[in-house]
Amino acid sequence: MIPTVINNIPKKTDISDIILFSGICGKHPEPYYGRKIGPLVQFGHGISGTAYAVDESTIFIKGFSYDGTGPDAFFWVGNSPRPSPEGIIIPYPEDYSGREPPVLGAHNKSDIILRLPMGKRIRDIRWLSVWCRRFTVDFGEVFIPPNLEVPKPRVLPEFKRLAHGLRSDNISILDAKTFYIPNLHYDGAGPDAYFWVGNGTEPTAYGIKVPNEMESLEPLRGVPGRGYRDTAAGLPHRIRHRLVGRLVRPIYFSVELHSLRGGIILEFLDKRLQVRWELKDDHVEITLSAKMGEDQYVAFGLSGATNKPQMVGGDVIVAYYNSDTGTFHAEDYYMSHTAQCDGKSGVCPDERVGGRNDVTLLSGERKNGITTIKLQRPLKTNEAIHDQPIPMEGEVSVIAAFGPLNARKEANAHAAMDKTTDDMRIDFSHYDDHQCTISLDDLADENGPKPWPPAKIIGESTFNARIGPTGGKRGYTIITGQPSWGIAWYLNDLLIPEITLERGQTYSFIVEGGDDSSNPARYHPFYITDSREGGFGQKPPHEQQKQKVFAGVAYDHEGYPYPTAAGRYCEWAHKSVDKSAESETFQQYMETLRLECDQGEPAYLNWTVPMEAPDLLYYQCYTHNNLGWKINIVDPGYISEHTNNGQVIGGKLNSSSFLVLTVISSLVLTKMMQLKKHIIL
Repeated sequence: MIPTVINNIPKKTDISDIILFSGICGKHPEPYYGRKIGPLVQFGHGISGTAYAVDESTIFIKGFSYDGTGPDAFFWVGNSPRPSPEGIIIPYPEDYSGREPPVLGAHNKSDIILRLPMGKRIRDIRWLSVWCRRFTVDFGEVFIPPNLEVPKPRVLPEFKRLAHGLRSDNISILDAKTFYIPNLHYDGAGPDAYFWVGNGTEPTAYGIKVPNEMESLEPLRGVPGRGYRDTAAGLPHRIRHRLVGRLVRPIYFSVELHSLRGGIILEFLDKRLQVRWELKDDHVEITLSAKMGEDQYVAFGLSGATNKPQMVGGDVIVAYYNSDTGTFHAEDYYMSHTAQCDGKSGVCPDERVGGRNDVTLLSGERKNGITTIKLQRPLKTNEAIHDQPIPMEGEVSVIAAFGPLNARKEANAHAAMDKTTDDMRIDFSHYDDHQCTISLDDLADENGPKPWPPAKIIGESTFNARIGPTGGKRGYTIITGQPSWGIAWYLNDLLIPEITLERGQTYSFIVEGGDDSSNPARYHPFYITDSREGGFGQKPPHEQQKQKVFAGVAYDHEGYPYPTAAGRYCEWAHKSVDKSAESETFQQYMETLRLECDQGEPAYLNWTVPMEAPDLLYYQCYTHNNLGWKINIVDPGYISEHTNNGQVIGGKLNSSSFLVLTVISSLVLTKMMQLKKHIIL
C-alpha cells in the first residue's frame, strides 16, 4: 500500500477553516510535530534530540544525534521505573531484512519516526532510551509524562471514486496541517492534477493547491497503491514515500461513502465451514455455520497479506459457543504474531491489546454438532492498527481456521489441517447466491488417531528443557486434556513427560526456550508452579496471586516479577510437515524432527524441592499458557525403591534400572556356571 501525507497546508489556511472538514482539529503553532514528550537526556555517545508523540503508537524524534559507536545499541522502551534490561527493541529502520533488527547507526540531527512494536501504545510505556543491550548501558533517555495527552487522528471516509482509478482507504486528519491518505490509487493520466482543498459544499476551481508528502507542488504522478510499506507517521514534513508514474489534468478530490449490496455462500476447510454474507450500507452481515465441537472456535476474516493466506497481520472474527453458560460469542481479533496472546501481542482479541470489539453478535444456534453464528461488522472501523477495511468492491484474500478454546475462552493454536492453505478470495459486493454443495449434517464425525502413551521420567536429576511440536491429535491435548498452542516443552527429548522428584533433593534444568523477549513466539522462560495452565508473566496481578511459584521467577526492588530461566532457543522442528498422524509411536515421530538451536548459552535452573512441597506441581512457560505438564513430588527414598524394580522410563531404561538389571544378569550367569560345574562333576 502507498500512504500519502498532504502537509504544510498554506499559512492562514487551517483544516478547521475548511468547511468540508469543519470543526475537527484545532490550531497549533508552527512547526507542529505532535505532542511534545521532551528532550533526550544524554549519558554518553552524543545523544540528543526532542521526542514527540505523534499518535498512540508513533514517536517522532526531531534532530536526533548519536555517534554510532555502541556495539549493540537500539531504541528501547519499557514500563519499569527506569530504563532496564526488561525493555523491548523498537526496530529502526522498521523495514529491515533479516531475523534481528539492525544495530543503531550514527545520526547527525536526523528526524526519526519510531512505531511501537507488538501493538504497544504510548500509554503502555514509561520511557524511551538508547540502550546498549550487550553491556546494559543507558546512553540517553526521555520519560513519558504521566499526564501526556496523545494526539488522536480523526478519520474521514475514503475519496469518492469518480475517474482515473482514484480510490483510497479512510482518510485521517493527523493534526492541524496534515492529512494522511492510506492506500491511495491514481492512474497518473491527468496532465495537471494536484491535491486541492477549499471551503464550500462541493469542490470548485476556487480552492488552494497543497504540497504532497515530498513537499512538492508539482503535478501528481501515478500512484499504483501497492508494493510499499505503510510507514507514514503523520508528520508535517520529511516523510518519504515514492510516487511513480506520470501525470495529468486537474481533478477535484472529494469525499463520499458508497453503499453496495451482495450475497453469496462459500465453503471452507473440507466443507466443514460455510460462510454467508450480505452488504448492508456501511456494514456487512456474516453468517458462519461450522461442524465443530463445543470446545472449539471458528475463525474467519481478512488475510494479513495480499494474494496469500497469512496469519500475521490478519484481522479475523473468532466465533464460538460457550457450553458453560449456553451463550454464543463473536470477537474481533488481530494477529500480530503466531504466538498465543500474552496480553500484549500474539493472536489476541482486540479488546485485550487496547483495541475495540467492532463485531456485533446478532444470533446463534447449536444443533446436531453444528454451530451457526450470525454477526455484523462495519466495513471500515477506523481502527488503523487492529482492523483492516473490508473493500466495497473487488476481491480480497480471506483466511479461516478451526481450533480449541483455552481456559479464557480465547483462540488457541489450530492443527495444520484446520486452516486455509490456499489463497481464498471474496468479493463482498458479489450479487450471486450460490448454494453449497453439501449439507453440514451430512459430514461424518471422524475418529482421531490413537494417542501415544504418556511419557514418564523417574530417577533422573538433570533435565534438558527445549521446545517442540505438540504431536497433533496423538500428543499434548489428548494427554493433558488441555488446549495447546502448537508447541510444548520437551524434557530429555520426550514430549511433556511426567517427572517424579523427591523432596529435599536438588535437580538441574538446562533451559533452551528462548531469551529474546522482543520475539514472543520464541521466548519461553521455564518456571515451576502449582498452576495447571502456567503463563505467570502474562497474568494481571490479581491472577498472579492465584498461583504459587516454586522456581524460575524473581522480583525486582520495585516488586515486579521477572523470569530467571531464559536461555537460547532450541526447537525440535519438523523436517518437512507434521507427520504425527502417521507416526504410530513417539519414537517414529521423533525421526521426523530435527533439532534447531540459536547461538547463545542455555539457562540453568537449580531447584531443591522443599520438604513442604505439595504432591503435584507443573513445569510451565512464564509467558504462555499450556506448554508444560506434571511434576510428581514424592518423599525421600521413593525413587530408589521404585527404580530397584527395573522400571522403564518413557520407553527407555534409566541409568539406575540398567544397573539393577546388570546386577541381576550377573547373578543369573554365576548361578548357571555353578550348575554346569555340578553337572560335570
